[in-house]
Amino acid sequence: MSARDFLLVKQAAVLLQVAPNTIRSWGATGKIPEYRHPVNGYRLYRKVDLEKVVQKLERLSPQPVKKRRPRPR
Repeated sequence: MSARDFLLVKQAAVLLQVAPNTIRSWGATGKIPEYRHPVNGYRLYRKVDLEKVVQKLERLSPQPVKKRRPRPR
C-alpha cells in the first residue's frame, strides 16, 4: 500500500459529503476503519473502505420523491 491509497480527514469528508467531525466520529466508533500515520499521528482512511461506504449510502438513500401538482378544482 502506498500513501496514495489513504485520505486525510478533510479529503474523506469531501468524498462522503459529510462534515470532518462526522468522519472523526465514524472512525472513533468503528463505523469506518481508521489508521494513524506512524510519524505524525494523523487520522488516515483507506480509499477502498470509503468507497464501500459510498456504495452503501447510495443503496440506502431514498429515491427522489416526485412532486404532485395539485388538481384544479
